[in-house]
Amino acid sequence: MILVPAAILFASVWGTISDKRDDTRLEKQGVEYISALAPLVSSLAEAQSSALAGVTAAPGSLSAAVNGVAAVDQRLGDELSTRDRWTGLKQKIDQLGKVTGGPVAVFQAHVEVTDLTLELYDTVRDNAELARDPDNDISHLQEAVAVDLPESVVQVSRMGDLSQLVARADDKARAQIAPQFGAAVQAVDSSVNELTDNLQAAVDDTSSVSLSGNLVNGLDSFRRGVESLTRGANPGGAPNAATMATAQSQLQTSLANLSGIVTREMTALLDDRLDSLDNDMIVALASAAAAVLLVAAAMMVPLTGRGQRLFPAAPEAGPRDLNVGPTGPETDRTEAGHRAPAYGEVNPTRRERSGALR
Repeated sequence: MILVPAAILFASVWGTISDKRDDTRLEKQGVEYISALAPLVSSLAEAQSSALAGVTAAPGSLSAAVNGVAAVDQRLGDELSTRDRWTGLKQKIDQLGKVTGGPVAVFQAHVEVTDLTLELYDTVRDNAELARDPDNDISHLQEAVAVDLPESVVQVSRMGDLSQLVARADDKARAQIAPQFGAAVQAVDSSVNELTDNLQAAVDDTSSVSLSGNLVNGLDSFRRGVESLTRGANPGGAPNAATMATAQSQLQTSLANLSGIVTREMTALLDDRLDSLDNDMIVALASAAAAVLLVAAAMMVPLTGRGQRLFPAAPEAGPRDLNVGPTGPETDRTEAGHRAPAYGEVNPTRRERSGALR
């Protein structure tokens, strides 16, 4: 009666803890995959600027970033269901150097590739269940590193490259790409503000003692890089190529730094959660073992049955001997001390014995 409800409670608690452990491990895999995507986004931005400048060869950073994502996808692609999307993206990346046509065609090919990269971010985020994390700090951090940060980098890169295309284009081409330039400027402002808001919300609601200080420096550096590139793009005027080149280098460095900070903090928070869940499993096992031992100990102690005397009864006396007394011929007693029956004797002075004594 005790073990059955205890076993049901233990199974329920154990199942809940196991599910949370599985979810946390899945999120850690998503963070690992995202940390490999950050260098890819940065190198694609560099490759886009190089291609528009007339450089046909892809930068060395792009090959290294592709190899890094390929290695992660080889280990985690089945678990996160990213294999097909990554395979298609890699094929598009390999074809970037073969794109023919003018600068607009080259730019559009890179736009397609970066859009596919952002979609891969979304796939990892959804399949790793990062978007459904129950803790507010991790929820805001994953939104920042998997949505706002790559979106900011992509839009900043497009803004800078489009500013130069607009400055060099003829009227027909300018009419085509000028709206894209304006949209990129607005997207940069929006994504950077959302990134700042999410990181601030994570700092406001976290148990990490290192998150605040690390993020402040990383975010400030990133925002300065964005502001420098925006000044170099000079919306509404002629872009400054030298300023943009310097800002782009600074932006790539700050991107790597900020992305590393966020992913490390997320990993640390998830590790803390796993440690807490491990402790909960130990407590559950100890409680179950204690319940079993208590029941076993109780079964070894004899229990008092219903109607059983708590104290031993006094020995029951034998039949009362009404004729105990000295024996002898004068008293007509037997050797056992009982009076012998006086059959045939009549004593008028004695009363007849009752039938119960005869």
